[in-house]
Amino acid sequence: LLTCLTGLEWRVENQGDLQFDIPQETDPSPDPKLIGGNAKNCYCVGKGLGKIYDKVLEAHQNGNFALTLGGDHSVAAGSVAATIEHRPETGIIWVDAHGDLNTPATSPSGNMHGMPLGLLLGLCDTSTLPGFEWLADTPMLRPDQIVFVGLRDLDGPERDVIRTMGIRAYTMQHVDKWGIGKVMDMAINHFRGSDGSLPPLHLSYDIDAVDPEQAPATGTVVRGGFNFREAHYIAEAVSETGMLGSMDLVEVNPMLTAGKEAELTCQLGMALIASAMGSRIL
Repeated sequence: LLTCLTGLEWRVENQGDLQFDIPQETDPSPDPKLIGGNAKNCYCVGKGLGKIYDKVLEAHQNGNFALTLGGDHSVAAGSVAATIEHRPETGIIWVDAHGDLNTPATSPSGNMHGMPLGLLLGLCDTSTLPGFEWLADTPMLRPDQIVFVGLRDLDGPERDVIRTMGIRAYTMQHVDKWGIGKVMDMAINHFRGSDGSLPPLHLSYDIDAVDPEQAPATGTVVRGGFNFREAHYIAEAVSETGMLGSMDLVEVNPMLTAGKEAELTCQLGMALIASAMGSRIL
């Protein structure tokens, strides 16, 4: 990846892997009565996301492009919070098979990687979640700052949130109907002002948006995702706006598969980053 980025004439400052604590039985846990459900490993996840927030905010303050590699999609709670802290009007293009709009009260599993947008939108009281105290001091994400691309596996409460809050969402059915070119035009145009200008953009790209035939080494696979060229076109279209200021690439996990499948997913993840950072066929 470093070779690829420097070949695209980016100067890269690699911060390396952040060190996160391992969950302990003695970790503070949320009161189930207060949160109305479950938030697994809440304390460690929250503390880890706080570290990501600090690092991404530092990158923005230094005038750098912030590229965050996950890890599951919970990392975006840290990276997006830092981005809207520094650039409050940033538009978030969330590329994912899933909505990630759950809260401890609505999540069927209690897994935090299904909650980042629910937390950022203030759908629950984060002061009740040990480890997430830092989030209370950050700006709340507005529904009109989000566009979903590639949804195909939503929980019932997530559908309700999208509808009631009026969040712009393009599912795989929209891609089938209109093609990825028109979908991306509409997604980007959602953020344009009356004068046609765009705010800064943040691309949060979950590799599970891509069909598992192309990206099998990921944690929550769902058939019927983007093909190889559709996946690249998304990154290319956002890049060509000239307004991409930060990016997440998440859920690439070569430990889940062996050999060629792991290599295939890792290579695709790096290629998608390259497309977002300016690589083109011609």
